[in-house]
Amino acid sequence: QVELVESGGGLVQDGGSLTLSCVASGFTFSEYSMKWYRQTPGKEREFVAGIGSRESGHSIFYADSVKGRFTISRDNAKNTVYLHMNSLTPEDTAIYYCSHKMFYGQGAQVAVSS
Repeated sequence: QVELVESGGGLVQDGGSLTLSCVASGFTFSEYSMKWYRQTPGKEREFVAGIGSRESGHSIFYADSVKGRFTISRDNAKNTVYLHMNSLTPEDTAIYYCSHKMFYGQGAQVAVSS
């Protein structure tokens, strides 16, 4: 079965950086796109970034709110997708989820203090 396990969350100061990792299993990782979402209490889950499959040339797309600050990448040999987050602001505070199709991991808490 599909399993997605995020790690790397934590508390960081305004302007700081964090990198999230998501290890996937239960499917042929390289053949599928992967996405990151985030959610804050009382709000809907929002798309953050996505990276395409090997066949798509690993096309990448970002939400406007994180363009130029966040970078998504993947290592198909490790079945892992990353989210490198720079210039973090308190507005980036959320639980971050990696996603494959309709599946989500348990989430990683990111908190940015002002």
